[in-house]
Amino acid sequence: MAFIDFITSLHSRTKRDYLERVRRGDKAICAAIAKKFDQEYWDGDRKYGYGGFSYDGRWAVMAQEIIAHYGLKNGDHVLDVGCGKAFLIFEMKKLLPGLEVRGLDISDYAIRHAKDEMRPFLDRGLAQKLPYANDSFDLVISITTLHNLYLFDLQTALREIERVTRNGSYIVVESYRNEEEKANLLHWQLTCESFFTPEEWEYLFAESGYHGDYGFIYFE
Repeated sequence: MAFIDFITSLHSRTKRDYLERVRRGDKAICAAIAKKFDQEYWDGDRKYGYGGFSYDGRWAVMAQEIIAHYGLKNGDHVLDVGCGKAFLIFEMKKLLPGLEVRGLDISDYAIRHAKDEMRPFLDRGLAQKLPYANDSFDLVISITTLHNLYLFDLQTALREIERVTRNGSYIVVESYRNEEEKANLLHWQLTCESFFTPEEWEYLFAESGYHGDYGFIYFE
C-alpha cells in the first residue's frame, strides 16, 4: 500500500469559490439534488455539481501515468469503480486498444451519456456490491468515488475492490490536512459522506483489509 499522486495537476485546474455554495443559502437543497447523480449533477447548473461534464481530453495524462506505473499491457483487465462517463478508461483504451476495460457507476445518466464506443463496457451498480468474480482484474481504480459512501458501505467497498483484483488497485478520495482545508471541503462538497485526514484514511484502509495504492484530493 503506497501513496501515489496521479491527480493533483488535473484537480488543481478547476478554480473554486469555496464560499459560493453556502452564500446562496440553498446548499442543502443542492446537495439533495446532487446525490441523485442525474442530469443536474453532471450537466446542470454548477450549484448542483460539475456544471457540465464533457470530454476534453484532460484525462489522457493520468491514463498514461497509470498505464506506465502499473505496467499495463494489451490483454490486461482493468475496472473503474465509479467511472462516471468513463473518460479515464476511454483514454486508457486509446493508449492500449487491446486493454480489457469495465466501468461501473451508480448513475444511469452518466452511463447513457458516455462515449458511444464505451457503453458496451459499462455496468450500473454499487461499489459495495461489485458484480464481478474474485480475481477478475489486473487493476481496479476508483477516482473520487468512495468518499461518497457512508462508513459501513465504504468499508464494504474497499473489501470488494480487494476481492475482485488479482494484482493491484488505486483509489483517490477527498481529505484534509488542516482546518482551512476541512472548511473548504465542507463548504464545497455536495455528495461526500466520509471526511477523514490522511492518517485516518490510512487507518481505515488497514482496518478494511485494503492493500492497494491511494491518493488524496485536498481543497487548498
